[in-house]
Amino acid sequence: MPRYRYRELEPTREAREVFIRWIEYLDDEFTRHRNVALRGEIVRDNLHQLLLGRPHGGRLNFTLVTELPFNVLQLSLDPANVTLESEYYGDIDPERYALAKPLIWFWRMFDRSPIALNHWLGFRLRAMLGKHIFKSIGTNVKIYHGVEFTFGYNLTLEDDVIIHNHVLLDDRGELIIRKGTSISEHAAVFSHAHDPVESCIIEHRRTEIGPAARVTYRSLVMPGVCVGEDAMLGAQAVATHDLEPHSIAGGVPARKIKSKRQARRLEAQESQDGLCAELPPNE
Repeated sequence: MPRYRYRELEPTREAREVFIRWIEYLDDEFTRHRNVALRGEIVRDNLHQLLLGRPHGGRLNFTLVTELPFNVLQLSLDPANVTLESEYYGDIDPERYALAKPLIWFWRMFDRSPIALNHWLGFRLRAMLGKHIFKSIGTNVKIYHGVEFTFGYNLTLEDDVIIHNHVLLDDRGELIIRKGTSISEHAAVFSHAHDPVESCIIEHRRTEIGPAARVTYRSLVMPGVCVGEDAMLGAQAVATHDLEPHSIAGGVPARKIKSKRQARRLEAQESQDGLCAELPPNE
Protein backbone atom coordinates (compact mmCIF):
# COMPACT_ATOMS: atom_id res chain seq x y z
CA MET A 1 0.00 0.00 0.00
CA PRO A 2 1.27 3.55 -0.71
CA ARG A 3 2.59 5.57 2.21
CA TYR A 4 1.61 9.24 2.58
CA ARG A 5 3.25 11.63 5.01
CA TYR A 6 2.09 15.05 6.16
CA ARG A 7 2.90 17.73 3.60
CA GLU A 8 4.84 20.86 4.55
CA LEU A 9 2.82 23.96 3.64
CA GLU A 10 3.52 27.68 3.97
CA PRO A 11 1.44 30.87 3.61
CA THR A 12 2.76 33.81 1.61
CA ARG A 13 5.93 35.45 2.94
CA GLU A 14 4.03 38.57 4.01
CA ALA A 15 1.38 36.59 5.89
CA ARG A 16 4.00 34.37 7.52
CA GLU A 17 5.87 37.39 8.86
CA VAL A 18 2.69 38.95 10.28
CA PHE A 19 1.52 35.68 11.85
CA ILE A 20 4.89 34.98 13.47
CA ARG A 21 5.24 38.55 14.78
CA TRP A 22 1.79 38.34 16.41
CA ILE A 23 2.49 34.97 18.05
CA GLU A 24 5.92 36.10 19.27
CA TYR A 25 4.41 39.32 20.67
CA LEU A 26 1.77 37.35 22.60
CA ASP A 27 4.33 34.83 23.82
CA ASP A 28 6.53 37.63 25.12
CA GLU A 29 3.58 39.37 26.84
CA PHE A 30 2.37 36.19 28.56
CA THR A 31 5.92 35.34 29.62
CA ARG A 32 6.55 38.78 31.14
CA HIS A 33 3.15 39.18 32.79
CA ARG A 34 2.34 36.59 35.45
CA ASN A 35 -0.51 38.73 36.75
CA VAL A 36 -4.07 37.53 36.11
CA ALA A 37 -5.49 41.02 35.50
CA LEU A 38 -2.74 42.01 33.06
CA ARG A 39 -3.08 38.78 31.14
CA GLY A 40 -6.82 39.39 30.98
CA GLU A 41 -6.28 42.84 29.50
CA ILE A 42 -3.94 41.45 26.84
CA VAL A 43 -6.53 38.85 25.87
CA ARG A 44 -9.39 41.36 25.88
CA ASP A 45 -7.49 43.84 23.69
CA ASN A 46 -6.46 41.20 21.16
CA LEU A 47 -9.93 39.68 20.97
CA HIS A 48 -11.41 43.14 20.34
CA GLN A 49 -9.23 43.58 17.27
CA LEU A 50 -9.51 39.96 16.18
CA LEU A 51 -13.31 39.70 16.40
CA LEU A 52 -14.58 43.28 16.23
CA GLY A 53 -11.95 44.79 13.97
CA ARG A 54 -11.15 47.72 16.26
CA PRO A 55 -9.12 48.47 19.40
CA HIS A 56 -10.71 48.24 22.83
CA GLY A 57 -11.59 51.57 24.37
CA GLY A 58 -14.28 54.15 24.92
CA ARG A 59 -17.28 54.13 27.21
CA LEU A 60 -20.14 51.72 26.70
CA ASN A 61 -23.61 53.18 26.39
CA PHE A 62 -25.79 51.32 28.86
CA THR A 63 -28.75 53.68 28.50
CA LEU A 64 -29.92 52.47 25.08
CA VAL A 65 -31.67 49.11 25.18
CA THR A 66 -30.86 48.65 21.50
CA GLU A 67 -27.12 48.63 22.30
CA LEU A 68 -27.30 46.06 25.10
CA PRO A 69 -26.51 43.05 22.87
CA PHE A 70 -23.35 44.76 21.60
CA ASN A 71 -22.45 45.66 25.19
CA VAL A 72 -22.85 42.00 26.15
CA LEU A 73 -20.50 41.00 23.32
CA GLN A 74 -17.86 43.56 24.27
CA LEU A 75 -17.96 42.71 27.97
CA SER A 76 -17.74 38.99 27.22
CA LEU A 77 -14.42 39.42 25.42
CA ASP A 78 -12.87 40.17 28.83
CA PRO A 79 -12.09 36.88 30.63
CA ALA A 80 -12.84 38.60 33.95
CA ASN A 81 -16.51 38.72 32.91
CA VAL A 82 -16.94 35.05 31.98
CA THR A 83 -17.01 31.73 33.79
CA LEU A 84 -15.85 28.46 32.27
CA GLU A 85 -17.15 24.97 33.01
CA SER A 86 -13.92 23.85 34.67
CA GLU A 87 -14.20 26.61 37.28
CA TYR A 88 -17.29 24.97 38.74
CA TYR A 89 -15.50 21.69 39.51
CA GLY A 90 -14.64 21.19 43.16
CA ASP A 91 -11.30 19.49 42.44
CA ILE A 92 -9.88 22.55 40.68
CA ASP A 93 -6.73 24.31 41.93
CA PRO A 94 -8.12 27.88 41.81
CA GLU A 95 -4.76 29.67 41.85
CA ARG A 96 -3.17 27.58 39.10
CA TYR A 97 -6.27 27.79 36.92
CA ALA A 98 -6.73 31.53 37.44
CA LEU A 99 -3.36 32.31 35.86
CA ALA A 100 -4.16 30.19 32.80
CA LYS A 101 -7.83 31.16 32.47
CA PRO A 102 -7.30 34.28 30.28
CA LEU A 103 -5.22 32.19 27.87
CA ILE A 104 -7.78 29.38 27.87
CA TRP A 105 -10.51 31.92 27.06
CA PHE A 106 -8.33 33.29 24.27
CA TRP A 107 -7.88 29.73 22.91
CA ARG A 108 -11.65 29.07 23.00
CA MET A 109 -12.59 32.36 21.36
CA PHE A 110 -9.91 32.02 18.68
CA ASP A 111 -11.24 28.55 17.87
CA ARG A 112 -14.72 29.99 17.42
CA SER A 113 -13.50 32.60 14.95
CA PRO A 114 -13.28 32.05 11.18
CA ILE A 115 -9.48 32.25 11.16
CA ALA A 116 -9.24 29.16 13.41
CA LEU A 117 -9.57 27.18 10.17
CA ASN A 118 -6.23 28.64 9.08
CA HIS A 119 -4.31 25.59 10.28
CA TRP A 120 -0.80 26.99 9.74
CA LEU A 121 -1.61 29.85 12.11
CA GLY A 122 -3.72 27.74 14.46
CA PHE A 123 -1.04 25.09 15.02
CA ARG A 124 1.50 27.70 16.07
CA LEU A 125 -0.83 29.84 18.16
CA ARG A 126 -2.17 26.87 20.14
CA ALA A 127 1.33 25.47 20.68
CA MET A 128 2.43 28.86 22.05
CA LEU A 129 -0.59 29.07 24.36
CA GLY A 130 -0.03 25.46 25.44
CA LYS A 131 3.46 26.41 26.62
CA HIS A 132 1.83 28.74 29.17
CA ILE A 133 -1.17 26.51 30.01
CA PHE A 134 -0.10 22.86 29.99
CA LYS A 135 2.14 20.99 32.39
CA SER A 136 4.43 20.34 29.43
CA ILE A 137 4.33 20.56 25.63
CA GLY A 138 6.97 19.29 23.22
CA THR A 139 8.07 20.38 19.75
CA ASN A 140 6.18 19.98 16.49
CA VAL A 141 2.84 19.45 18.25
CA LYS A 142 -0.17 19.96 15.98
CA ILE A 143 -3.51 20.76 17.61
CA TYR A 144 -6.48 21.31 15.33
CA HIS A 145 -9.51 23.51 16.06
CA GLY A 146 -12.16 22.65 18.62
CA VAL A 147 -9.91 20.66 20.98
CA GLU A 148 -10.93 21.10 24.62
CA PHE A 149 -9.18 20.25 27.88
CA THR A 150 -10.30 20.57 31.49
CA PHE A 151 -7.64 22.32 33.57
CA GLY A 152 -4.57 22.25 31.33
CA TYR A 153 -2.06 22.11 34.17
CA ASN A 154 -2.30 18.29 34.40
CA LEU A 155 -1.75 17.75 30.66
CA THR A 156 1.51 16.66 29.02
CA LEU A 157 1.92 16.54 25.24
CA GLU A 158 5.27 15.22 24.02
CA ASP A 159 7.02 15.84 20.70
CA ASP A 160 5.23 15.23 17.38
CA VAL A 161 1.80 14.67 18.93
CA ILE A 162 -1.19 15.32 16.66
CA ILE A 163 -4.60 16.12 18.17
CA HIS A 164 -7.33 16.35 15.54
CA ASN A 165 -10.43 18.53 15.70
CA HIS A 166 -13.02 18.36 18.49
CA VAL A 167 -11.06 15.99 20.73
CA LEU A 168 -11.76 16.09 24.48
CA LEU A 169 -8.71 15.77 26.75
CA ASP A 170 -9.95 15.42 30.33
CA ASP A 171 -7.00 16.34 32.54
CA ARG A 172 -8.73 16.53 35.91
CA GLY A 173 -6.20 13.83 36.76
CA GLU A 174 -2.79 13.44 35.13
CA LEU A 175 -2.98 12.89 31.38
CA ILE A 176 0.13 12.11 29.31
CA ILE A 177 0.17 11.87 25.51
CA ARG A 178 3.52 10.37 24.53
CA LYS A 179 5.73 11.19 21.54
CA GLY A 180 4.35 10.62 18.06
CA THR A 181 0.82 9.76 19.18
CA SER A 182 -2.21 10.71 17.07
CA ILE A 183 -5.73 11.23 18.42
CA SER A 184 -8.46 11.38 15.78
CA GLU A 185 -11.55 13.54 15.43
CA HIS A 186 -14.17 13.51 18.21
CA ALA A 187 -12.23 11.06 20.41
CA ALA A 188 -12.17 11.54 24.19
CA VAL A 189 -9.55 10.62 26.78
CA PHE A 190 -10.49 10.67 30.48
CA SER A 191 -8.49 10.82 33.71
CA HIS A 192 -11.18 11.00 36.39
CA ALA A 193 -13.98 8.68 37.49
CA HIS A 194 -17.15 9.28 39.51
CA ASP A 195 -18.36 7.03 42.31
CA PRO A 196 -21.39 5.11 40.95
CA VAL A 197 -23.50 5.97 44.03
CA GLU A 198 -22.32 9.46 44.99
CA SER A 199 -21.32 11.34 41.87
CA CYS A 200 -19.59 14.10 43.83
CA ILE A 201 -16.95 11.55 44.93
CA ILE A 202 -14.23 11.71 42.27
CA GLU A 203 -11.12 9.60 41.80
CA HIS A 204 -8.23 10.92 39.72
CA ARG A 205 -6.48 8.26 37.65
CA ARG A 206 -3.32 8.71 35.59
CA THR A 207 -4.03 8.02 31.91
CA GLU A 208 -1.23 7.52 29.39
CA ILE A 209 -1.29 7.17 25.60
CA GLY A 210 1.65 6.02 23.52
CA PRO A 211 4.31 6.62 22.39
CA ALA A 212 3.37 6.39 18.70
CA ALA A 213 -0.14 5.19 19.51
CA ARG A 214 -3.33 5.91 17.56
CA VAL A 215 -6.69 6.65 19.15
CA THR A 216 -9.05 6.74 16.19
CA TYR A 217 -12.38 8.35 15.30
CA ARG A 218 -14.94 8.77 18.13
CA SER A 219 -13.17 6.28 20.40
CA LEU A 220 -12.95 6.64 24.18
CA VAL A 221 -10.08 5.96 26.56
CA MET A 222 -11.40 5.57 30.08
CA PRO A 223 -9.62 6.89 33.20
CA GLY A 224 -6.51 5.06 34.34
CA VAL A 225 -6.01 3.18 31.05
CA CYS A 226 -2.61 2.92 29.40
CA VAL A 227 -2.61 2.62 25.61
CA GLY A 228 0.73 1.01 24.90
CA GLU A 229 3.44 1.93 22.44
CA ASP A 230 2.37 1.75 18.77
CA ALA A 231 -1.06 0.42 19.79
CA MET A 232 -4.21 1.38 17.87
CA LEU A 233 -7.73 1.79 19.28
CA GLY A 234 -10.32 1.32 16.52
CA ALA A 235 -13.12 3.71 15.62
CA GLN A 236 -15.88 4.13 18.24
CA ALA A 237 -14.18 1.64 20.56
CA VAL A 238 -14.06 2.09 24.34
CA ALA A 239 -10.79 1.19 26.08
CA THR A 240 -11.62 0.15 29.63
CA HIS A 241 -8.37 -1.78 30.22
CA ASP A 242 -4.74 -1.32 29.20
CA LEU A 243 -3.86 -2.03 25.56
CA GLU A 244 -0.62 -3.88 25.08
CA PRO A 245 2.08 -2.41 22.83
CA HIS A 246 1.83 -3.00 19.06
CA SER A 247 -1.76 -4.23 19.34
CA ILE A 248 -4.94 -3.37 17.44
CA ALA A 249 -8.09 -3.25 19.57
CA GLY A 250 -11.72 -2.52 18.87
CA GLY A 251 -15.25 -2.91 20.21
CA VAL A 252 -17.14 -2.01 23.38
CA PRO A 253 -15.39 -2.76 25.63
CA ALA A 254 -12.26 -2.81 23.48
CA ARG A 255 -10.54 -6.15 23.00
CA LYS A 256 -7.38 -7.09 21.16
CA ILE A 257 -8.14 -8.04 17.55
CA LYS A 258 -4.63 -8.74 16.36
CA SER A 259 -1.06 -7.56 16.73
CA LYS A 260 0.59 -5.16 14.31
CA ARG A 261 2.89 -8.03 13.23
CA GLN A 262 -0.11 -10.20 12.36
CA ALA A 263 -1.71 -7.31 10.48
CA ARG A 264 1.44 -6.76 8.41
CA ARG A 265 1.71 -10.48 7.65
CA LEU A 266 -1.94 -10.59 6.54
CA GLU A 267 -1.47 -7.47 4.41
CA ALA A 268 1.59 -8.98 2.75
CA GLN A 269 -0.29 -12.21 2.06
CA GLU A 270 -3.26 -10.37 0.55
CA SER A 271 -0.91 -8.36 -1.64
CA GLN A 272 0.79 -11.55 -2.82
CA ASP A 273 -2.56 -13.24 -3.50
CA GLY A 274 -3.70 -10.23 -5.53
CA LEU A 275 -0.52 -10.28 -7.57
CA CYS A 276 -0.92 -13.98 -8.30
CA ALA A 277 -4.53 -13.44 -9.39
CA GLU A 278 -3.39 -10.85 -11.95
CA LEU A 279 -0.77 -13.13 -13.55
CA PRO A 280 -1.87 -15.12 -16.60
CA PRO A 281 -2.21 -18.88 -16.06
CA ASN A 282 0.68 -21.09 -17.12
CA GLU A 283 0.15 -22.70 -20.48
